[in-house]
Amino acid sequence: MHSERGTRLTTLNSFGTDPGSLSADIYIPETVQKDGPLVVVLHGSDQSAMSYDYGSGWSTLADERGFALLFPGQRLRNNAIGSFNWFKSGDNHRGSGEALSIRHMIKQVVKDHAVDPSRVFITGLSAGGAMTSVMLATYPEVFAGGAIIAGLPYRTDSLLQALVRMKGYGSASDQTLDEFVRGASKFSGPWPTISVWHGDTDRTVDISNAGAIIRQWQKILKVGDAPTRREEVDGFPRKVWCDADGREVIEEYIIRNMGHGTPINAEGKEGLGKEGKYMLEVGISSTRHIADFWGLT
Repeated sequence: MHSERGTRLTTLNSFGTDPGSLSADIYIPETVQKDGPLVVVLHGSDQSAMSYDYGSGWSTLADERGFALLFPGQRLRNNAIGSFNWFKSGDNHRGSGEALSIRHMIKQVVKDHAVDPSRVFITGLSAGGAMTSVMLATYPEVFAGGAIIAGLPYRTDSLLQALVRMKGYGSASDQTLDEFVRGASKFSGPWPTISVWHGDTDRTVDISNAGAIIRQWQKILKVGDAPTRREEVDGFPRKVWCDADGREVIEEYIIRNMGHGTPINAEGKEGLGKEGKYMLEVGISSTRHIADFWGLT
């Protein structure tokens, strides 16, 4: 556990063009493996890269497991509450805006730190979760897996539409959700795996969005509507969808009695992160379980 917030990350100053005008921080642990993985972490509104790392414990886990971290960051001049602009068409399409900035950051870190390009993963909370959906849809060839926490499916085209969908109304049809991803790039697979986390009392992003994310990816990942199995992990329900080869390609955790935020477990020797605003101590570490799902632990 690091005691001082923000002392671990260093600035990535140069990473190709930056059409979205974002900031970039990295954490490369001393234990980093050559040809190791990279995890991209997207903060939520009213958060920074540093505060999200402090709360979620990603850099502590990176020390433990030897993977590199990239933290794209929003600037207040782009969005008054520091939210990624996942709902703006200039920022949520391949080849432009914030999505392209994040792509260029990833390319730079892969090159600078001998990352295995087939082991790049992405996760985010809230607006960062919605931006994770953007990146998985627009640059699917870049990612082996993604984890969306209290986020929304791809894609939303205006602030008004975003606000309505956050409240659980006006979602696109399942067919349209599928078409959004297929139309976002020319990619034909293999597609990234998808992990979805949501609190069942979230009043900021309605829980219906978790189901919409899963439905967006089911046909693409060639799984049925019903989960392959249901189990309990750390006292919470987990649903898993496996492909024809038996590989887990979608998982969903619904956290009972949890509002809007990232589920953490800071207690005990396996503990990660620190409780705070939108960092909710519920007795399960999404950070650790997401890393497990990706095969990083």
